Amino acid sequence: MADPRDVPGHVEEKPWGRGVLLAVGPGYKVKRLEVTPGHRLSLQKHRHRCENWVVAAGTATVTVGDRTFTLRLQEHTFIPVDTLHRLGNPGPDPLVIIEVQHGAHLSEDDIIRVADDYRRVPPATGA
Repeated sequence: MADPRDVPGHVEEKPWGRGVLLAVGPGYKVKRLEVTPGHRLSLQKHRHRCENWVVAAGTATVTVGDRTFTLRLQEHTFIPVDTLHRLGNPGPDPLVIIEVQHGAHLSEDDIIRVADDYRRVPPATGA
């Protein structure tokens, strides 16, 4: 049975806002990310996918690797595979990002969180 999260139109509520799946196909997935003012996603990376982000509304604070910068309406950025990245909404208005994921493995279990405002980082193991 197919994962219901992979059906276009699926809405996933998140502590930072929500994501809406727009399209899915062989090696790609397109989402609409809506980030609430003052919130941000976790600092994360993916082993199996790259991402492209385009600002559809609002202003974004973006971290890619060791760079942090601002993206405004119609601006975009590319996040390579295995690169730390974070998206935030510093403005008073909702931020809308169109995210295009590319890769052979596009599941949510490919998220490796390093830091998170909502305590979703797994505890460190070992001594």
